[in-house]
Amino acid sequence: MKISVLTGAGISAESGLPTFRDKGEGLWAKFDPMELATPAAFKRQPERVHEFYNLRRRMLQQVEANAAHFALVRLAERLAKAGGELTIITQNVDDLHERAGSSHVIHIHGELMQVKCIACDRVAVWTADLGIQDVCPVCGERGGLRPNVVWFGEMPYRMDEASAIVARSDLFVAIGTSGAVYPAAGLVELAAGHGVRTCELNLAPSDNCNAFDEARYGRATEIVPAWVDAIGL
Repeated sequence: MKISVLTGAGISAESGLPTFRDKGEGLWAKFDPMELATPAAFKRQPERVHEFYNLRRRMLQQVEANAAHFALVRLAERLAKAGGELTIITQNVDDLHERAGSSHVIHIHGELMQVKCIACDRVAVWTADLGIQDVCPVCGERGGLRPNVVWFGEMPYRMDEASAIVARSDLFVAIGTSGAVYPAAGLVELAAGHGVRTCELNLAPSDNCNAFDEARYGRATEIVPAWVDAIGL
């Protein structure tokens, strides 16, 4: 059995990471991601953009993976023993899936703990604060490093690969997603078009909840482990 899972901010929210929908609260009370998470904003005010992502990077290092992340690891282990496969396609830029132990993870929106050089286009691991004076560890260019995250107006990473995996799955599951961010939100229609059964696990119905065959609603740390335990392999 092959299962593809799309995860969004809802799976990491219970670890303490705010979602973009938590407007006016916490980090979002000081920063508006809609204004800062763009190439134009980085060109216009790189220091402000770096400040925003430095805070997010520090915040990420202060939290841990939760029961929902670990439940997917258990599912992957069970599938592997039965000759199956689990692939996680995540919209999240955090590394909580990996910290929990997941190995097959596709980050379509990039990774917060990485930087990308505008000059040489190379990507490198970066866990410290980032500023306009920092030097690319690959080419040595100064001031050209940016967070390796997909900003509004940019194309997600590895979507062709993710789409192919979903199309050949036996089951497609969306966990903690809003159903409003494309092209990721369109994966459920892709799955349905290839005869793949679909399921939504979410705190509340997503914008595209009607596209799923079945759904469970509640806290991710409760419904994801329960769903995993209920799968018969």
